[in-house]
Amino acid sequence: MDRLVPHSGSAHRTVSAELVNQLRALEDMKSAISSLQAKIAVAFDLAQRQEQAENGVPASERGQGVGAQVALARRESPNKGARLLGLAKALVTEMPHTLAALEAGQLNEWRATLLVKETACLSVEDRTAVDEELAADSGTFDGAGDKAIIAAAKAAAYRRDPRSVTQRAAHAASERHVSLRPAPDTMTYLTALLPVAQGVAAFAALTQAAGTARSEGDTRSKGQVMADVLVEQLTGTRHGYTGIDLGLVMTDRTLLQGGSEPARLAGYGTIPAELARQLVTSDTNSQTQQHEFNIWLRRLYTAPATGELLATDSRARFFPSGMRRFIQTRDSLCRTPYCDAPIRHLDHLIPWAKGGKTSLSNAAGLCEHCNHTKDNPGWDARPVSGIRHTLRLTTPTGHHYFSTAPPPPGHRRT
Repeated sequence: MDRLVPHSGSAHRTVSAELVNQLRALEDMKSAISSLQAKIAVAFDLAQRQEQAENGVPASERGQGVGAQVALARRESPNKGARLLGLAKALVTEMPHTLAALEAGQLNEWRATLLVKETACLSVEDRTAVDEELAADSGTFDGAGDKAIIAAAKAAAYRRDPRSVTQRAAHAASERHVSLRPAPDTMTYLTALLPVAQGVAAFAALTQAAGTARSEGDTRSKGQVMADVLVEQLTGTRHGYTGIDLGLVMTDRTLLQGGSEPARLAGYGTIPAELARQLVTSDTNSQTQQHEFNIWLRRLYTAPATGELLATDSRARFFPSGMRRFIQTRDSLCRTPYCDAPIRHLDHLIPWAKGGKTSLSNAAGLCEHCNHTKDNPGWDARPVSGIRHTLRLTTPTGHHYFSTAPPPPGHRRT
């Protein structure tokens, strides 16, 4: 009797199908884990509030620092930790259908976040009603993309409470801001969130300026002219950075000997050595005229083996300007683990009132949120020994997190 031998193509399809099944199973597990994390975060928030109440913390101050602890545990920035905690509270206490869909793998954490975000303007009762109407756990959003989910949530929210949705749109103008984040190839995204009329007007003005320049024979593209005009109008100079302290850090070999060691630009990060030299020696745009720079060189001395910037002390209560520049150069970004926010506060790790010295070892560059968080009851921050400046952050639960200053250009990470 002849034996049936499966066709090789059929065998391959079986293997591929099993791999796809594994991907789906793992995705379902990720969603289920996200729902469990949400439940744990809410339970942790309640436990912390109870402990703070027992310790005499005023009701208005209870819950401070909980989001930061969630962030550290999940290896996220404090800002995202606060959002994750808010998401967890909304899912667990107000949106049971969305939570069930997340637990069952019918939604991932991001799409659950979209539903929470689009119903944030509603009262607890209305949000719960919208959650019941959408019934995400019944397969309502099976196959739906982000835009479809957002549209459904917006429509349901507006039907439930049109006034709140309208007020939310009016309130949005108060959240206008400008942000900066790195882009590939030593570029940056300078983003402005503006009311629609102002945004359209600004873009129209830049477009008009580009059209005028092009009609007069300017060889730059429309986008290039718009970008250049924006920089010129904001900084008052055509090239944008003359007379402004860029905070560019590089080795003497990179500056003077054509070395290849990358430099570090404050507020951005690592940039190529050649670009760093161009910034301080010549024009970076070959299509524009040469111009003069006012350049200040500050020498920084490091320990050869570790790259530790050498320190100095002060008897003053506040950090002198020279020490402030030094700390900002050393730390580059907020020193709280996983937080990449710009430095806004320079503060003592061990407070001055508790005997902390005004020294580089007892100083850290922090964002405003992290600086306030470390002063909450139960938190402790102090310098500890390390290959470079190292601080230890202790949370109210007794967990320790460590942060080591980034190495300056010319030294490898260890």
